[in-house]
Amino acid sequence: MSDKKQDVIDQKLQDLNNDGVDRRGFLKCMAWAGTGVVWTLTGGLPVSRAFGKGADRNAGKAGDFTFVQISDSHIGFNKPANPDVTATLQTAINKINAMPKQPDFIIHTGDLSQLSKPSEFDTLDQVLKGASAKQIYFVPGEHDMLVDNGEQYLQRFAKGSKGTGWYSFDHKGLHFVGLVNVANLKAGGLGSLGHEQLEWLEDDLKSRSASTPIVLFAHIPLWTIYPDWGWGTDDSEQALSYVKRFGSVTVLNGHIHQVMQKIEGRVSFHTAMSTAFPQPAPGTAPSAGPMKVPADQLQRVLGITDVNYVVSGRSLAIVDSPLGGSSPAAFGSAGGGASAAMQATSGPPVTAPADAKSEIKIDNFVFNPAAVTVKSGTQVTWTNRDDIPHTVDSSQGKFKSPPLDTDQQFQFRFTEAGEYPYFCRMHPKMTGRVVVQT
Repeated sequence: MSDKKQDVIDQKLQDLNNDGVDRRGFLKCMAWAGTGVVWTLTGGLPVSRAFGKGADRNAGKAGDFTFVQISDSHIGFNKPANPDVTATLQTAINKINAMPKQPDFIIHTGDLSQLSKPSEFDTLDQVLKGASAKQIYFVPGEHDMLVDNGEQYLQRFAKGSKGTGWYSFDHKGLHFVGLVNVANLKAGGLGSLGHEQLEWLEDDLKSRSASTPIVLFAHIPLWTIYPDWGWGTDDSEQALSYVKRFGSVTVLNGHIHQVMQKIEGRVSFHTAMSTAFPQPAPGTAPSAGPMKVPADQLQRVLGITDVNYVVSGRSLAIVDSPLGGSSPAAFGSAGGGASAAMQATSGPPVTAPADAKSEIKIDNFVFNPAAVTVKSGTQVTWTNRDDIPHTVDSSQGKFKSPPLDTDQQFQFRFTEAGEYPYFCRMHPKMTGRVVVQT
């Protein structure tokens, strides 16, 4: 790891809570305290403390319950950032099964699979069958809707849901709402809920008392963390306007593979670590994507989220637990704007000359060259060099590739003069164009 990146990480480990114990102090004590941080929410104000130290004194009272959030298992991913994501998911399940108070259920906040293949969903099913909590709720990530617009996901994990997979349920006085913001990614890669789902959400919440604690969960964060990387939802403001009247609202997300938290009035936002691989903190790398760390540190940046609800206090206590080691959020950020000033640098698009080779590389979330000029009859080849899948989709509907994993290619022969813009449907901020001359 570079000295610069380590400096950034060290800076994020400074005192964030003004409670007399700095962040590094918490991390040092986590080896014996349960490798997590508890966030107890009372009246909308979070208080953090070492896991198991005072936060669970009410755990035995009647009516209390616990649920666990896991996220971004990416079954099928096998790159250097984590060559065995099934094993680390199994480690997460083992950790859940070893909890002294078994959770009532598990919530998975998306990207169950890497390429939405049946075999990947099968493997996920087999691992989750070993969980002590037999009730598991899901929302899809963009990786789960690659091949068939999510039809397979809906049949296997979202039976009885509305639209592209949204639904709600009640549990011991709380109202849970699973939202889908990956079915129609917007320009820039931001998530989108869409008009139909927003109308449904407004109607779903109308009959709820303002004293009912609300838990919203979706894949992409419902607050804007880093729009340059598509880490936000473009119409989340409208969705959040429907929960302003409630006294306690908790919003759980995945997607960014690191812990970030924010409080706005009575709404607490929390993103979870991945069980598969970490991603860089916003702005500390040219782009998002799998981040390789030393093998002996991997389990320190993967984890689960344990949420305890105490009926008498109308509050949630959130515990982020890495799968191993002592640092639950070393590569994350303590707040949405902490690293926004560190913008990724990129130059202007490179336009290839008319006689350039007809090959475009997909690397570091960029089509390179971003614009290419070719003669009519030329076959253009796109090759994915990233550790994450991408697609090549014509903005005009002229061509559409399947998901391209690492080193896979897509080819299209251009026979008519004109300009052909295209994008990656998983990461719509990625754009390019082919100009065909006679």
